[in-house]
Amino acid sequence: MAIPERRQVVLVTGLSGAGKASILRVLEDLGYETVDNPPLSVLEALVGDGEQPLAAGVDSRTRDFDPAGAIRLLERLRMRPDIAVTLIFATAEEDVLLRRYTETRRRHPLAPGGPLGHKVSDGIAREVALMAPLRDTADMVVDTSDLPLPDLRRMVERRFGQDAGAGLGVSVVSFAFPKGLPREADMVFDLRFLRNPHYVDELRPLTGRDPAVADFIEADPDFAPFWRCMTEMLGPLLPRYAQEGKKYLTIALGCTGGKHRSVLAAERLAHHLQSQGWRVELSHRELSAGPAPVRAGREAGREALTQTS
Repeated sequence: MAIPERRQVVLVTGLSGAGKASILRVLEDLGYETVDNPPLSVLEALVGDGEQPLAAGVDSRTRDFDPAGAIRLLERLRMRPDIAVTLIFATAEEDVLLRRYTETRRRHPLAPGGPLGHKVSDGIAREVALMAPLRDTADMVVDTSDLPLPDLRRMVERRFGQDAGAGLGVSVVSFAFPKGLPREADMVFDLRFLRNPHYVDELRPLTGRDPAVADFIEADPDFAPFWRCMTEMLGPLLPRYAQEGKKYLTIALGCTGGKHRSVLAAERLAHHLQSQGWRVELSHRELSAGPAPVRAGREAGREALTQTS
């Protein structure tokens, strides 16, 4: 007897002004039935009514809202065999939220009236404290402080889109440390110990995708031992993450400029993981805004590095 497919339910919560409405709009475009701020007392009934994937916004504006009640509801939903629930928590840094409220001249729901800047700051502080328990239990925390809307859309689409598939998806991203860690990173590797192609005149304008740069980096005697240790560590970890129900994992590899060493390592790692059957998305934060293809060809030959002793 076939097991019925579980209804996908996404609860979107977080701080006011952090992008919850934008996340709901993306989910609506993906085919989810969306409801913003239904009373908690009727949300459970909504979840049980229908088969279409459901996305619901729940936050401090919700009638009869309290964090303890929301968590109890979430626990009940997670125990149901007919649905699969994901809680997204949207957040942003205080100065970013203040700027957004100042630009829109909207009142913060927990700080109505009064001088705008002062009262918004008070409202943000109250909401951060109020929503902390939900952040702690969230399946996915999205910090939109410096996340452009197209990147937010891609993040939600690859996690909840029809092509997301079952099991664990892995995002591999290269970045530059001086520009900050990728906020979505679950694991970070530092490539700055390797020789830097930036100081070789003919390599400086190239990237880690270019064969000459790849040859230079891989000639470093410390590259092969690092590669072996990294891949041997990831080998048993990824299946365990999948076994525990994690749906998406972001592995970030950084160097000084985000152009040479981290790009080369990210390209190699993405291909390595894809060859092992993982669903992989590759992106180079400092090279372009969009995702990069996981390339094969010449790169496939370099997989021998994983066997280097």
